[in-house]
Amino acid sequence: MARAVTQQRKIINTTAAWAIGLLIFFPILWTILTSFKTEATAIADPPVFLAFDWTLENYTAVMERSNYAKFLWNSIIIAGGSTILGIMIAVPAAWSMAFVPSRRTKDILLWMLSTKMLPAVGVLYPIYLICINYGLLDSRIALVVILMLMNLPIIVWMLYTYFKEIPGEILEAARMDGASLKEEILYVLTPMAIPGIASTLLLNFILAWNEAFWTLNLTAANAAPLTAFIASYSSPEGLFFAKLSAASTMAIAPILILGWFSQKQLVSGLTFGAVK
Repeated sequence: MARAVTQQRKIINTTAAWAIGLLIFFPILWTILTSFKTEATAIADPPVFLAFDWTLENYTAVMERSNYAKFLWNSIIIAGGSTILGIMIAVPAAWSMAFVPSRRTKDILLWMLSTKMLPAVGVLYPIYLICINYGLLDSRIALVVILMLMNLPIIVWMLYTYFKEIPGEILEAARMDGASLKEEILYVLTPMAIPGIASTLLLNFILAWNEAFWTLNLTAANAAPLTAFIASYSSPEGLFFAKLSAASTMAIAPILILGWFSQKQLVSGLTFGAVK
């Protein structure tokens, strides 16, 4: 029998969930609030939470100093391109491991995951030389490929987990009806795994969007994304916290909007599918 949940228990769980959520969100909230302060108020001691004179001068200064649209476009291309390319490679790989496994499949999965343990700085020098030799330094193509390869183990692992939950009998029925391998993946497997693929897309897009090590070391001006845009507000003269917070807020705003929109669409799709 299912354990009965009292109203008091529900209130406690809800309160605890909101408290943890607000605690995790607080650094982002503090950054947003700081972006509306003056530099003097931003470094005030004790810190000022809400009782300050709100201003937009930091956003004005950031927009006058930097070409925000260019950095934003570079981030969209790099994060979106690496994620889409990774999905195109990972779907067939995860399909083969989930439905046509060999005795080495688990070893391969563990080996792929172990590559994430290598510090990025350990391969910076050879990758830097490769980019110089092939004229790919400060190019979006190089970053798309590098970030795709860096996140590929995570994409394969996530898709493999989702694909394992799909009954193999459904794919066998599709083969008996004459479906080719391409049709089986595109028209049978992919529609059934849309929630998992959507979650994988969103997670890896965020990982690529937030990547700073490779973007700071392999870009200068042409392909610099928003992570380089934020880093430009750390200068030898010191940290300008208000302007840095404004730049950070402008960088995370698209991700917050994307996350909210994706969550709404995913919940709507799952609800529609359940009702249907």
